[in-house]
Amino acid sequence: MNKSIENYRHIPFVEETGFGLWFLDTDTWYIHVLTRALNDLQRLMEPGRVYKDILDVGCGRGKSSRLLDERFHPQSITALEPDAQLLRTASSITARCKSKITLLHASATEIPVPNNSFDMVFCHQTFHHIADQESAIREFYRVLRPGGVLLFAESTKRYIHSWMIRYLFRHPMESQKTANEYIALIRQTGFDLPPHKISLPYLWWSRGDLGALEWLGFKPSVKREETLVNAVATRPQ
Repeated sequence: MNKSIENYRHIPFVEETGFGLWFLDTDTWYIHVLTRALNDLQRLMEPGRVYKDILDVGCGRGKSSRLLDERFHPQSITALEPDAQLLRTASSITARCKSKITLLHASATEIPVPNNSFDMVFCHQTFHHIADQESAIREFYRVLRPGGVLLFAESTKRYIHSWMIRYLFRHPMESQKTANEYIALIRQTGFDLPPHKISLPYLWWSRGDLGALEWLGFKPSVKREETLVNAVATRPQ
C-alpha cells in the first residue's frame, strides 16, 4: 500500500547532476553500493530484532525502501526525499512492497513527524548531500524511539573531495567530514555507538584508481584516510 504525501513545496537542497541521477539506476549503484552497504550494516546489527516502523532518509527512486521491506518486514516504511521528481518515480517501486509505504516530501533537517515515531532510521549515502548535518542528526535522534537504531552508511570527505566525484556529482563541499568526524557527531548527539558497531570498508569504487592497483596485485595501504564509514548506532533507552 502506498500513501503519497503530495506536498511538493520547494525544499532547498543541492540538486544532483544528470550523471548522478543516471547512476542511481545502474547495477553498480544497486549491487556494489546500496546492497553491499546494507549487507555490512546487517552484520553489525543485533540479530532477531523486530523493526515495526522504519524511516528511509533520502529514498531516491525507492530501491532502498524495497530492500528494507524485503529484509526487515516492517509494518510501515516512511520514504523521505527532498527531490519531488525522484519521489514521484519512487512510487512505482515502493508499490510492490508488502509494508505500508508513506512517501514524504521533506528535508532531513526538519522531518514533519512526531517524536519517537520509528524503530529504525536508515540513512545510506544521503548525509553527504545535507548542508546542515548537525540539524539532521538531531532529527534522527528525535524521531527514533528509545532503543531504536540508526543505520548510517556514508562516504567521507576524502572521497567526496576527490577530483572524480567533484567532476561527476554535486554536493555541499563545506559540510563534508572524515570518518572520525562522522563517528564523533553521532556520539555527541547522544547515540550509543561502540567501536564494534563501526565498519570502515575500503571498496574499489571509493578509491581514486577504482581498484585498479589491487586488480594488478597490489594490496591496499593499511595507512590511509578512510573513504567510507558504516555504523549502527542506538538511541539509549
